[in-house]
Amino acid sequence: MIGIVNYGAGNIFSLTAALERLNVQYGMVNTESDLEKYSHIIIPGVGHAGTAMEKLKHTGLIDAIKALKKPVLGICVGMQLITEHSEEGDAALLSIVPVKTKKFDKSLNIKIPHMGWNAVNPKNNSLFEGVEDNTQFYFVHSYFIEYNPTFDIASAHYGLKFSAAIQKDNFYGVQFHPEKSGKAGEQILKNFSNLR
Repeated sequence: MIGIVNYGAGNIFSLTAALERLNVQYGMVNTESDLEKYSHIIIPGVGHAGTAMEKLKHTGLIDAIKALKKPVLGICVGMQLITEHSEEGDAALLSIVPVKTKKFDKSLNIKIPHMGWNAVNPKNNSLFEGVEDNTQFYFVHSYFIEYNPTFDIASAHYGLKFSAAIQKDNFYGVQFHPEKSGKAGEQILKNFSNLR
């Protein structure tokens, strides 16, 4: 059973639709006691990282999330929340993974936001089991996670190399939207639901 952290900053509909297609059971996490009901936790997120962090603070769930020992997956802004700091709103985040979220630089001659399909290069990691190198995933973001080989489990290029996915212990994050990335994205969600 997957618990989706319901803090008002996630596009939950497309995620729940993807889980339903996979026949993966899910429910919503609104309170600390809800976290105990589920074997796996997803932190979704769209929009502004600083605003999302404020919304998460209002739930009172931050300490409980940081203490989790079960698999946790942050998606898009949810991934950014598990890093230590975002240049978006100069916001201190959960600091679970000691990397920073930075703004794409217009001087790289790229369109911002980075929007659409992009090839991802995964490392040998359970989250990417059955996903081939250079598989395309769907991205929508103006800020990226700095590449750090210690925590990177999949990289992508857009003007520069950045982390498309990170892991530290039981915490995982993906910058792309698996729920909007077709079969490959569904494979990621399925792999996550099978993590122990």
